[in-house]
Amino acid sequence: MNRIIKTFQTLRTQGRKALIGYLTVGDPDLKTSERNIRAALVNGLDILELGVPFSDPTADGPAIQAAGQRALVSGVNLKQILALAARLRRSFKTPMILFSYANPLFRYGYDALCRDAARAGIDGLLVVDLPFEESAELRAPMKRHGLLFIQLIAPTTSPERARRLLAEADGFVYYILVKGVTGKRDRLVADAKKQISQLRTCTDLPIAAGFGISDGAQAREAVRHADAAVVGSALVEAARKGRLAALVRELATAVHGA
Repeated sequence: MNRIIKTFQTLRTQGRKALIGYLTVGDPDLKTSERNIRAALVNGLDILELGVPFSDPTADGPAIQAAGQRALVSGVNLKQILALAARLRRSFKTPMILFSYANPLFRYGYDALCRDAARAGIDGLLVVDLPFEESAELRAPMKRHGLLFIQLIAPTTSPERARRLLAEADGFVYYILVKGVTGKRDRLVADAKKQISQLRTCTDLPIAAGFGISDGAQAREAVRHADAAVVGSALVEAARKGRLAALVRELATAVHGA
């Protein structure tokens, strides 16, 4: 069984929610990045998103854009990221998702990418800017290699389109709480409960809520309605300030105790 599916099933039987964390690989360099990722895993992440840096991001706010630029300057590439994933897999059973824009994956070659990602211990892919109508070319090799296709759903996605997108999705749904780019917010959107409840009529998959969650209180609020909280920008900034382990512990305590 895929590790993402198994994790959600296990947490559900325990009556717990999941903490999903994003970190840009190679920020500020590969060695430091690996140390930070290991610290996050040790301190409570249930699922890890390995961010592939890209020169022209469209969905990322200032924190992740800056992290991506630092990683690119350090010279990190997709082969190194997969090698890092393989090293992590020797130490951890935590599910890992390759979180990327389409261009780096396309340049690597979809077939080769899926083969090498599966060998490295990656469990799924989340491709920010790949339209569903153009995703079959990637989904086919993903399926052959046992990788799950994680679908993003925006607040502007109609229920009809959500049902069509999620009919081909796996693992869980990544629900974007806000209109706009990633980044910390002072508070979550007021109608998150209504939005997530409506999404549940479109799918039986677990729903993870992300974009804007920055502390334990917001994570706890998110998982009152969702099955998981996704935190990215706040983790990236905490890593820069030497506070990553403490923030992950705070988030994990809030999510697992909700």
